[in-house]
Amino acid sequence: MARIVKRNRDHPYEVKIGGEAQYICACGLSGNLPFCDSSHKLTKGETPGKLHWYDESGKRHEAKDAYPEIRSDE
Repeated sequence: MARIVKRNRDHPYEVKIGGEAQYICACGLSGNLPFCDSSHKLTKGETPGKLHWYDESGKRHEAKDAYPEIRSDE
């Protein structure tokens, strides 16, 4: 089953486990979920107020509809 999830955060969550920092993906683009692989860097330069999606190669696309009623991470 596929679903659309809006992610607004452009940096990971830092979690300390046993004194060691782990970084949890918050952008949804990581190829190593749930851990951050720095894919959030792709989000730099997104147009504020617009909804974007990324293809398998990491290329950014602007969505035709902003889906304002979809629940987001905010």
